[in-house]
Amino acid sequence: MSSYRIIGQPIPRTEMAGKVTGEARYTADVVLPGTLTARALRSPHPHARILHLDTSRAQRVPGVRAVLTGADVKGILFGRRYRDVPVLAHERVRFAGERVAAVAAEDSAAAETALHLIRVDYEELPAVFDPVSAMEEGAPVIHPEVNSYPGLPKRLDKVSNAYVRTVYERGELETGFARSDLIVENSFALSRVYQAFLEPHCCLVWIDDQQRVQVWSPNKVPQGLRQSLSEALGIPNESIRVNPVSIGGDFGGKGAPMDEPLCYFLALRTGRPVKMVMDYQEELGAGAPRHAAVIHVKTGVNRDGTLMAHKMEVILDSGAYGGLRPSAIVNGAAHGGGFYRVPHSHIAVTRVYTNNIPGGQMRAPGEPQAFFAAESQMDCVARELRMDPLEFRLKNLIEEGEITLTGDHYQGIKAKETLKAAVEAAGYKSHKKQNIGRGIAMGYRPPGGGATSLTVQLNSDGSIVLYTPVFEQGSGTYTTLRQIVAEELSLAPEEIQIRIIDTDLGLPFDTGIGGSRGTRVASGAAYQAAGEAKQELLGIAERLLGWPRGEIFLEGKEIARSATGERKHWNEILSRIGRSITKQVVNRDDEHSPVTGFTAQVAEVSVDPETGQVTLLRITSAHDTGVVMNPIGHQGQIDGGVVQGIGYGLLEEVVVEEGRVRTLNFGDYKIPTVKDIPELTTVLVKADGGVGPYQVKGIGENPSSPVAAAIANAVDDAVRVRIRDLPITAEKIYRAMRPGQIS
Repeated sequence: MSSYRIIGQPIPRTEMAGKVTGEARYTADVVLPGTLTARALRSPHPHARILHLDTSRAQRVPGVRAVLTGADVKGILFGRRYRDVPVLAHERVRFAGERVAAVAAEDSAAAETALHLIRVDYEELPAVFDPVSAMEEGAPVIHPEVNSYPGLPKRLDKVSNAYVRTVYERGELETGFARSDLIVENSFALSRVYQAFLEPHCCLVWIDDQQRVQVWSPNKVPQGLRQSLSEALGIPNESIRVNPVSIGGDFGGKGAPMDEPLCYFLALRTGRPVKMVMDYQEELGAGAPRHAAVIHVKTGVNRDGTLMAHKMEVILDSGAYGGLRPSAIVNGAAHGGGFYRVPHSHIAVTRVYTNNIPGGQMRAPGEPQAFFAAESQMDCVARELRMDPLEFRLKNLIEEGEITLTGDHYQGIKAKETLKAAVEAAGYKSHKKQNIGRGIAMGYRPPGGGATSLTVQLNSDGSIVLYTPVFEQGSGTYTTLRQIVAEELSLAPEEIQIRIIDTDLGLPFDTGIGGSRGTRVASGAAYQAAGEAKQELLGIAERLLGWPRGEIFLEGKEIARSATGERKHWNEILSRIGRSITKQVVNRDDEHSPVTGFTAQVAEVSVDPETGQVTLLRITSAHDTGVVMNPIGHQGQIDGGVVQGIGYGLLEEVVVEEGRVRTLNFGDYKIPTVKDIPELTTVLVKADGGVGPYQVKGIGENPSSPVAAAIANAVDDAVRVRIRDLPITAEKIYRAMRPGQIS
């Protein structure tokens, strides 16, 4: 049983009040005197040369204060760490939807009028839309100058569209296949999906009287945004201030710059604040969704079910640019199949330029794609062997002391235990009716590392303030930080005030929230800062009151002496010394996580053989967890992740035809509604060990990644139809059940 008072309690998210009441201030809510509205003109062509661009008529529109083209910002590239994105296209556009000009005006009507008056003459160029074709000899090279881009992990010996490749190898692959009794090969196609946050990308940029660049943006990595802007624009870090605002949804998509560089140049040109808010047509057409992918998997196995060799080639469609995510490398895509025991393996991940919408960052980047392919493949292999997919997995899952296919070693591996818990809760082996199927899929992800800084301050008026540079993006981070400080100071969470600080206050770099690093890094900083503040307070009490240190403890806002029962309110102690207690802590943990969390999911579906329609009946999720900080937030992450996984598996697709996005509204782009959500069951497998002061594991990413594969495997179990491309639609199932009958 836990000995904690606050940690592990189901505490409602205190930061939600402002969002419900409308008090929370988002970027679009920020109003500065004289603010101009910015709009961008976007290319209708996926690949074209700009022959002529005439803005003269646009400049004469009443209310227009500036018109910019690529010639005004030539050579300036931006991105999170890898910089290949131009502020505005110059001489050449690389995807339909790329910005070619921008207008700043007194209002949106004037800006829109001006956009329609800009004349652009294009010469269409050969384009490539399939990432596999883009890798072939003779394909149009989209970025001939790729080797000059800052942040490219490795210079290319020969310039091509395949600009980043990561390979993990073990053993001798060909030897493994030669020793296999059976070889199974499959290719899988994964669609783009949009983050679908309520608040679209937006920003406000103002150059103040001191020539400092003031930025308001829902970017979840404010110090990273400042650094990115500094590097791209050639401005010192200290001349840029990113101001705190609420974030109206993230799901991974708000960690890189978007329109901030463009608004900076418009503000520089006009001397006025400039605000840009993307509409959903722009978001869906140019907003950096999850990467589409083509994945080829080849697996060798013996007749007894022992895996011998596993080859996985992941080709990610980067679209026209690669800088709209934290780095050029998508590490998560290598996780597919990684938790099986295979002596000979080769896993490669390649990002490839095409003339499609650029891919960005979304929850568990690369992992839903990889796990869909890998976990679908495991079922395919099991079916070929006539083995139960459950028994096949149990035979091959890694155990304590073994490493993943990417060479990672983790402590406290609970893969088998997690799978067993899921199938037991789901009634996996129980009788089922005709056309009912159950499918299994698994995933794993370690919590991310990084650095954060926090300050805890105890004041003589009795207030306790936690200063943090973290922008809360919806995961309940502030509630968790309050819980930690309250736990260490023997207080109630509501007694802890949160103050969000901007990038001007000189605190060390913070890597922001994402990848469950808040669980690992920010919690450690809060624990350390609160603990140091507590020890200083007790030390002061010992000196002033003359009480033995071993007899002093905190209880609420009182300092108590165990031997006599005496009590003093600690603000009296601070009043006597005439100062606050302030503890600033920097917690850096960039090392490989010693633990990872496993997820096993069982989907149960009903398939109508006449129409192919899938009805999702139930999803059971088992998670191996450390200490659960807040059951409400923890379960919310699980349920939300599962629903996103349902969307990925059954509904969502950014449809792109010849480089042009066709799903430009939420009538065409479907996301799950309450009617699409089946019965959800969660099982927590308690595991020894975790990270941080409370031995926790991340929960932000794992719930969504295996869902689509579990559904695909359930469909196959129901009607013996294997769908290898997402989303899984009734039409695809209907056609697959009638091979050769439908043209």
